[in-house]
Amino acid sequence: MQNVRENFLIAGIICLTAGAFFSVAGVLSLAGTIGLSGIVLFILGMTMKSNQGLSPEDIANWTPESTQLPDAGRVMYRVDVTLDEPKKCTVLCGPCGHLESLETDRPLEYTCPACSIILWDEEE
Repeated sequence: MQNVRENFLIAGIICLTAGAFFSVAGVLSLAGTIGLSGIVLFILGMTMKSNQGLSPEDIANWTPESTQLPDAGRVMYRVDVTLDEPKKCTVLCGPCGHLESLETDRPLEYTCPACSIILWDEEE
């Protein structure tokens, strides 16, 4: 259950709607029970906090896993660059799985320091 707040709100609205339909149909005992349950569920959902995901510190410190990438007939690599300042670039070498973190934007050319394979060059 990742979105508990949203689930309670949806369940509350469904119960309120079902209670309204039962009251129109004349089944008042069932309509009252389901309607009150819907109000309780909706109030519970409104008082809960929503899941926010990662904190700004977690986002700033995130790096990909250091694993080897599958062979696809050429050298595979992964480059992640932050959009916000300070610029941070992580380069994952596919053949050896080496993860390098750079405090700059994406470089024009890069050679893996662990296995000495040229991952990309400016001319490509």
